[in-house]
Amino acid sequence: MRRPTRTKVAQVAANGVSRAPDPSSVRYQGPWTHRDVSANGIALHVAEAGDGPLVVLLHGFAQCWWVWREHLTFLANAGYRVVATDMRGYGDSDKPPRGYDAWTLAGDVAGLVRALGGRRAHLVGHGWGGAIAWTAATLHPRVVNTVSVVGTSHPLALRPALRRCLVNERQRRATSHIYRFQIPIAAERRLLADNAAQVERYLRAWSGPRWHMSPDFAPTAATLRDAMCIPGVAHCSLEYYRWAFRSLFRGDGRRFARAMRRPCPSPVLQIHGKDDGCVLIDTARDSNRWAGTGSRFEMLSDVGHYPHLEAPDRTAVLLRDWLDAH
Repeated sequence: MRRPTRTKVAQVAANGVSRAPDPSSVRYQGPWTHRDVSANGIALHVAEAGDGPLVVLLHGFAQCWWVWREHLTFLANAGYRVVATDMRGYGDSDKPPRGYDAWTLAGDVAGLVRALGGRRAHLVGHGWGGAIAWTAATLHPRVVNTVSVVGTSHPLALRPALRRCLVNERQRRATSHIYRFQIPIAAERRLLADNAAQVERYLRAWSGPRWHMSPDFAPTAATLRDAMCIPGVAHCSLEYYRWAFRSLFRGDGRRFARAMRRPCPSPVLQIHGKDDGCVLIDTARDSNRWAGTGSRFEMLSDVGHYPHLEAPDRTAVLLRDWLDAH
């Protein structure tokens, strides 16, 4: 796969040193329309294609809307209006100093659905995007039809997983980054060092081995490293983890846990890779207790943490069939 064509690329300074990419560098050209949408007090960049029932695609950590490019066009051709967004703090969306708690992020999604003119939407999310989709469906049920989560768990399922890391080596490896991300400044520097090489290391560590040999891996890693180097993205992406961890010991976290204890009012499709090195399959299965009536769990063999990137054709068909059934 060739690197995508962009409307604006990173510039090179007179001394030959590459400048940080402009936020608009993620506005890759394709059979979609880019625009900014005002939602929940911030501007969110979206790429949109198709007509029909509204589907909103939410990316995960160290990504941007572009990871959904194949699903964006596939689902649009299947008869849906599909919108892939840069989450708060990512890509060409606003990067405010605050608002990386689950309450606000879920409000971003609910506000985006309303701003797009949709009464309700099907939410699809990977990683953090999936956790926020699950949260939005629970806290703002009136704007959500169904939830599809890829490579993630219910927000409350991760809490016992963090406790298991004390006695389980595999769980400890899967969640060790959460603790490293709590260190201010040092975590940002580590993430950005050597043109965000850490992003590629996470892609390798958390995905299935088959994807490493794919011709798609290198250009995908290069594109996501570029996106991480956009000013402000590294700090904002880590703030998601910092609120999630620190809220465990605060009142707002306890209120969030109480609000999320009830089962999701929308049916949930879980798509999970058997070889996921970030969110272990057992943690994902533990999320079933919060899934609504009519939910499903689909496990993909030879796939890791990124089913939408490692097996885009399979995940696209699963999503289309799920959406068609609802």
